[in-house]
Amino acid sequence: MPGTRDEAGGSQPASRTPARRVSVDPKGPVLVEGPVEVVLDDGTVARSNRFAVALCTCRRSRTYPWCDTSHRRRERSAPPTEERTP
Repeated sequence: MPGTRDEAGGSQPASRTPARRVSVDPKGPVLVEGPVEVVLDDGTVARSNRFAVALCTCRRSRTYPWCDTSHRRRERSAPPTEERTP
C-alpha cells in the first residue's frame, strides 16, 4: 500500500486518517484496535464495536473470525526425549 516513511522507519498512510494499531503474535491471535469490520471469505461482514478485538489466525475458534483461545488447548508440545544409559 502506498504511504510515507516516518522517523521510526514505519509507514504512514498518505491521508491524515488515524491509523488502526494491529499487534501480531506468531503463536496467537492478531489484536486490532476497534471498532472493526472483517469481510469474510463468503462476503459477509462481521463487526465488533469493542475497543480492541482478537482475530483468529488458526481457524480453530468456534466464534471465528473472533479468537476464543482455542489455539491454546490444541497446542502440542515436543515428545519427551528418552534418556539412554550406557
